[in-house]
Amino acid sequence: MIGELAKRADTKVQTIRYYEDIGVMPKATRAANNRRLYDETHLERLTFVRHSRELGFSLDDIRNLLELSDQPDRPCEEVNAIARAHLDSVESKIASLQVLQDELRRMINHCSGGDVSDCRIIEVLANHNLCQSHK
Repeated sequence: MIGELAKRADTKVQTIRYYEDIGVMPKATRAANNRRLYDETHLERLTFVRHSRELGFSLDDIRNLLELSDQPDRPCEEVNAIARAHLDSVESKIASLQVLQDELRRMINHCSGGDVSDCRIIEVLANHNLCQSHK
């Protein structure tokens, strides 16, 4: 049953239904009473999807990775390419976040703690040209 699968995979029933609707999870077979029936294959696939999502892979990437994993005799070059592209994206985001972190620290360190009318943070937020990253 879907509730049992959700509990075993530590996910929500709605998430499983969504993954089924978009084709990331195979549709469950139905019992005579119309309840969904799941087996270990469903749990393994759901675990794969959840872990991939936790690592930030897009649903399209996950779909591609699942397709590739269903063909175990293929070379893993395509898997590597998907992972490398994701790593490049993560590294780019980290670099952007580091610039953001530096700018926030700079703004906070230049705040004199006086009145808001003299607040360096407000001043920089109002004028992007004052950002270090903008220069």
